[in-house]
Amino acid sequence: QVSLVESGGGLVRSEGSLRLSCVASGDIDNCSARGWYRQTPGKQRELVAQITSSGSTNYADSMKGRFTISRDNAKNTVYLQMNSLKPEDTAVYYCAVLFGGTVDWGKGTLVTVSS
Repeated sequence: QVSLVESGGGLVRSEGSLRLSCVASGDIDNCSARGWYRQTPGKQRELVAQITSSGSTNYADSMKGRFTISRDNAKNTVYLQMNSLKPEDTAVYYCAVLFGGTVDWGKGTLVTVSS
């Protein structure tokens, strides 16, 4: 059983920055990747960024150059540094741990970007 707890969301002005954190508890040693996704009302959850067990990263096109995913394995924590935020980045951001074909989700943290 894996538990994921996100933090760091909040209200920020356009062009501002936030750093999200996700602490995992439980056995994640064999996960294939950890990632951040986001969702707005009426839309499907979408990938923001992902970091694999080998350290490779992958970003959605609209986040490249603005967002950075990183991890601290000793703390079982993954981070998402978000810079140059835009109002369209407003969403609930979810942390995820991927094990092959299955995904464990956190409860999400709300990010609101005001114009």
